[in-house]
Amino acid sequence: MWTYNKVLQYPINIKCPNPRLAKYIISQYGGPDGELAASLRYLSQRFGMPDQKAKAILNDIGTEELAHLEMVGTIVHQLTDGVSLEEIEKAGLGAYYTDHGVDVYPQSAAGMPFSASVLACKGDPIANLQEDLAAEQKARATYEKLIDLCRDDPDVLDPLKFLREREIVHFQRFGEALRGVQDKLAEKKFYMNCMNNKMMNINNNCECN
Repeated sequence: MWTYNKVLQYPINIKCPNPRLAKYIISQYGGPDGELAASLRYLSQRFGMPDQKAKAILNDIGTEELAHLEMVGTIVHQLTDGVSLEEIEKAGLGAYYTDHGVDVYPQSAAGMPFSASVLACKGDPIANLQEDLAAEQKARATYEKLIDLCRDDPDVLDPLKFLREREIVHFQRFGEALRGVQDKLAEKKFYMNCMNNKMMNINNNCECN
Protein backbone atom coordinates (compact mmCIF):
# COMPACT_ATOMS: atom_id res chain seq x y z
CA MET A 1 0.00 0.00 0.00
CA TRP A 2 1.31 3.44 -0.95
CA THR A 3 0.42 6.88 0.34
CA TYR A 4 0.30 9.49 -2.41
CA ASN A 5 1.23 13.05 -1.55
CA LYS A 6 -0.21 15.43 -4.12
CA VAL A 7 3.00 17.38 -4.60
CA LEU A 8 5.96 16.80 -6.90
CA GLN A 9 9.16 15.55 -5.30
CA TYR A 10 10.90 18.62 -6.79
CA PRO A 11 9.02 21.74 -7.99
CA ILE A 12 8.62 22.26 -11.74
CA ASN A 13 7.49 25.58 -13.20
CA ILE A 14 8.48 25.93 -16.85
CA LYS A 15 7.68 29.39 -18.20
CA CYS A 16 8.71 28.91 -21.84
CA PRO A 17 7.23 25.90 -23.68
CA ASN A 18 9.68 24.10 -25.94
CA PRO A 19 8.36 21.04 -27.81
CA ARG A 20 11.82 20.31 -29.21
CA LEU A 21 13.11 19.62 -25.68
CA ALA A 22 9.97 17.65 -24.87
CA LYS A 23 10.78 15.30 -27.75
CA TYR A 24 14.10 14.43 -26.11
CA ILE A 25 13.09 14.46 -22.45
CA ILE A 26 10.21 12.04 -23.02
CA SER A 27 12.84 9.31 -23.34
CA GLN A 28 13.20 9.42 -19.55
CA TYR A 29 9.47 8.81 -19.30
CA GLY A 30 9.10 5.72 -21.47
CA GLY A 31 12.51 4.98 -22.98
CA PRO A 32 14.57 1.85 -22.20
CA ASP A 33 16.54 3.65 -19.46
CA GLY A 34 13.64 5.79 -18.27
CA GLU A 35 11.70 6.06 -15.05
CA LEU A 36 8.81 3.79 -16.04
CA ALA A 37 11.20 0.93 -16.79
CA ALA A 38 13.13 1.55 -13.57
CA SER A 39 10.08 1.59 -11.31
CA LEU A 40 8.58 -1.58 -12.79
CA ARG A 41 11.95 -3.37 -12.78
CA TYR A 42 12.70 -2.70 -9.12
CA LEU A 43 9.17 -3.30 -7.85
CA SER A 44 9.15 -6.65 -9.68
CA GLN A 45 12.63 -7.75 -8.63
CA ARG A 46 12.02 -7.09 -4.93
CA PHE A 47 10.00 -10.29 -4.48
CA GLY A 48 13.00 -12.51 -5.21
CA MET A 49 15.48 -10.83 -2.88
CA PRO A 50 16.87 -13.15 -0.15
CA ASP A 51 16.81 -10.61 2.70
CA GLN A 52 14.46 -7.93 3.96
CA LYS A 53 16.94 -5.07 3.58
CA ALA A 54 17.37 -5.69 -0.15
CA LYS A 55 13.61 -5.99 -0.57
CA ALA A 56 13.15 -2.68 1.26
CA ILE A 57 15.76 -0.91 -0.88
CA LEU A 58 14.14 -2.11 -4.11
CA ASN A 59 10.71 -1.14 -2.81
CA ASP A 60 11.89 2.33 -1.74
CA ILE A 61 13.74 3.10 -4.96
CA GLY A 62 11.00 1.63 -7.16
CA THR A 63 8.51 3.88 -5.39
CA GLU A 64 10.73 6.94 -5.80
CA GLU A 65 11.08 6.17 -9.51
CA LEU A 66 7.30 6.50 -9.77
CA ALA A 67 7.70 10.00 -8.33
CA HIS A 68 10.38 10.69 -10.93
CA LEU A 69 8.05 9.41 -13.65
CA GLU A 70 5.54 12.00 -12.48
CA MET A 71 8.22 14.69 -12.62
CA VAL A 72 9.34 13.81 -16.14
CA GLY A 73 5.74 13.65 -17.32
CA THR A 74 5.15 17.10 -15.82
CA ILE A 75 8.22 18.49 -17.62
CA VAL A 76 7.04 17.09 -20.97
CA HIS A 77 3.52 18.40 -20.39
CA GLN A 78 4.66 21.91 -19.48
CA LEU A 79 7.06 22.03 -22.44
CA THR A 80 4.18 21.31 -24.84
CA ASP A 81 1.35 23.10 -23.05
CA GLY A 82 -0.34 25.66 -25.30
CA VAL A 83 2.07 25.33 -28.24
CA SER A 84 0.74 25.78 -31.75
CA LEU A 85 0.45 23.05 -34.35
CA GLU A 86 3.15 24.83 -36.36
CA GLU A 87 5.54 24.64 -33.40
CA ILE A 88 4.77 20.94 -32.93
CA GLU A 89 5.50 20.21 -36.57
CA LYS A 90 8.67 22.29 -36.52
CA ALA A 91 9.90 20.31 -33.50
CA GLY A 92 9.47 17.05 -35.38
CA LEU A 93 6.49 15.93 -33.32
CA GLY A 94 3.97 15.72 -36.16
CA ALA A 95 3.79 11.92 -36.04
CA TYR A 96 3.55 11.95 -32.24
CA TYR A 97 0.74 14.52 -32.38
CA THR A 98 -1.13 12.40 -34.91
CA ASP A 99 -1.22 9.42 -32.55
CA HIS A 100 -1.32 11.04 -29.12
CA GLY A 101 -2.07 14.74 -29.42
CA VAL A 102 -0.19 16.42 -26.56
CA ASP A 103 -0.81 13.62 -24.08
CA VAL A 104 2.29 12.22 -22.39
CA TYR A 105 2.88 8.80 -23.95
CA PRO A 106 5.64 6.38 -22.83
CA GLN A 107 8.19 6.17 -25.60
CA SER A 108 11.86 6.84 -26.29
CA ALA A 109 13.19 9.99 -27.93
CA ALA A 110 13.48 7.97 -31.15
CA GLY A 111 9.76 7.19 -31.02
CA MET A 112 9.94 3.57 -29.83
CA PRO A 113 6.99 2.74 -27.54
CA PHE A 114 7.73 1.41 -24.08
CA SER A 115 8.27 -2.35 -23.90
CA ALA A 116 8.40 -4.63 -20.87
CA SER A 117 11.33 -6.41 -22.54
CA VAL A 118 13.65 -3.84 -20.93
CA LEU A 119 12.78 -4.85 -17.36
CA ALA A 120 15.54 -7.48 -17.00
CA CYS A 121 14.05 -9.60 -14.22
CA LYS A 122 16.40 -12.60 -14.27
CA GLY A 123 15.36 -14.57 -11.20
CA ASP A 124 18.84 -14.25 -9.72
CA PRO A 125 19.39 -11.57 -7.04
CA ILE A 126 23.04 -10.95 -7.93
CA ALA A 127 22.28 -10.62 -11.65
CA ASN A 128 19.29 -8.37 -10.91
CA LEU A 129 21.24 -6.02 -8.65
CA GLN A 130 24.12 -5.83 -11.12
CA GLU A 131 21.56 -4.89 -13.75
CA ASP A 132 20.13 -2.25 -11.42
CA LEU A 133 23.55 -0.70 -10.84
CA ALA A 134 24.03 -0.46 -14.61
CA ALA A 135 20.50 0.92 -15.06
CA GLU A 136 21.19 3.77 -12.65
CA GLN A 137 24.42 4.66 -14.44
CA LYS A 138 22.64 4.63 -17.80
CA ALA A 139 19.90 6.86 -16.42
CA ARG A 140 22.53 9.23 -15.00
CA ALA A 141 24.25 9.38 -18.41
CA THR A 142 20.92 10.10 -20.13
CA TYR A 143 20.14 12.95 -17.75
CA GLU A 144 23.58 14.42 -18.37
CA LYS A 145 22.90 14.39 -22.12
CA LEU A 146 19.53 16.06 -21.56
CA ILE A 147 21.21 18.68 -19.36
CA ASP A 148 23.59 19.42 -22.25
CA LEU A 149 20.61 19.91 -24.58
CA CYS A 150 18.73 22.36 -22.32
CA ARG A 151 21.56 24.18 -20.55
CA ASP A 152 20.04 27.57 -21.52
CA ASP A 153 16.72 26.98 -19.71
CA PRO A 154 17.08 26.97 -15.89
CA ASP A 155 13.42 26.01 -15.42
CA VAL A 156 14.15 22.67 -17.10
CA LEU A 157 17.75 22.39 -16.00
CA ASP A 158 17.11 22.45 -12.24
CA PRO A 159 14.73 19.45 -12.05
CA LEU A 160 16.94 17.48 -14.46
CA LYS A 161 19.94 18.10 -12.19
CA PHE A 162 17.90 16.93 -9.22
CA LEU A 163 16.92 13.75 -11.06
CA ARG A 164 20.53 13.12 -12.04
CA GLU A 165 21.64 13.38 -8.41
CA ARG A 166 19.00 10.90 -7.32
CA GLU A 167 20.34 8.36 -9.83
CA ILE A 168 23.73 8.63 -8.11
CA VAL A 169 22.13 8.02 -4.71
CA HIS A 170 20.23 5.03 -6.07
CA PHE A 171 23.46 3.60 -7.46
CA GLN A 172 25.02 3.83 -4.01
CA ARG A 173 22.07 2.15 -2.32
CA PHE A 174 22.04 -0.69 -4.84
CA GLY A 175 25.72 -1.17 -4.05
CA GLU A 176 24.77 -1.61 -0.39
CA ALA A 177 22.05 -4.07 -1.32
CA LEU A 178 24.43 -6.08 -3.50
CA ARG A 179 27.01 -6.39 -0.72
CA GLY A 180 24.31 -7.48 1.72
CA VAL A 181 22.91 -10.09 -0.66
CA GLN A 182 26.38 -11.44 -1.44
CA ASP A 183 27.07 -11.80 2.30
CA LYS A 184 23.70 -13.46 2.80
CA LEU A 185 24.26 -16.00 0.04
CA ALA A 186 27.80 -16.73 1.27
CA GLU A 187 26.65 -17.68 4.77
CA LYS A 188 27.58 -21.24 5.71
CA LYS A 189 24.72 -23.66 6.13
CA PHE A 190 25.02 -25.93 9.15
CA TYR A 191 23.47 -29.37 9.15
CA MET A 192 23.24 -31.76 12.11
CA ASN A 193 25.21 -34.83 11.09
CA CYS A 194 24.57 -38.43 11.99
CA MET A 195 27.06 -38.45 14.88
CA ASN A 196 25.30 -35.55 16.55
CA ASN A 197 22.05 -37.41 16.22
CA LYS A 198 23.51 -40.38 18.04
CA MET A 199 24.95 -38.22 20.79
CA MET A 200 21.60 -36.65 21.35
CA ASN A 201 19.85 -40.02 21.19
CA ILE A 202 17.63 -38.68 18.41
CA ASN A 203 18.43 -41.41 16.00
CA ASN A 204 20.11 -44.50 17.39
CA ASN A 205 19.64 -46.50 14.23
CA CYS A 206 21.48 -44.24 11.81
CA GLU A 207 22.15 -45.90 8.46
CA CYS A 208 24.61 -43.26 7.29
CA ASN A 209 27.75 -45.13 8.36
